[in-house]
Amino acid sequence: MTEHNHDLVNQIFERARFIRSLGIELISFGDGWCESQLNVAPSLAQQHGLVHAGVLMTLADHTCGGAAATMAPEGQDVITVENKVSFLRPASGPVLFCRADVLRAGKRLVFVEAKVETEQGGDRKIVAKASSTLAFIPLKLG
Repeated sequence: MTEHNHDLVNQIFERARFIRSLGIELISFGDGWCESQLNVAPSLAQQHGLVHAGVLMTLADHTCGGAAATMAPEGQDVITVENKVSFLRPASGPVLFCRADVLRAGKRLVFVEAKVETEQGGDRKIVAKASSTLAFIPLKLG
């Protein structure tokens, strides 16, 4: 991985104020993948006390962006152009984990899949699965 890609992934998580306000943290990344986590706070619940679907979607989307950024050419950044999320079970538990993997990186588009999991009784359970298409765009410094 180039220094550009390493710095870009870190910047994607550090500079996104909304992501920081939710508490989403970058855990690890490498060529074609990214992992993040979120400590679940009561403010992230929907009316039934479960983690809001928008939080799950945001966690998956941003982690997909991190994975795509590992493949960005020099001078390029990434931006989401399409997302699809399937919610497989209610999300509860103290921590959510997300891993995103690049399926294919072309000249302009990157296709990424992510899964969001929670720990229940020592085992991880998938709560959501996402697929995302991202585009390479010119990097804006500052």
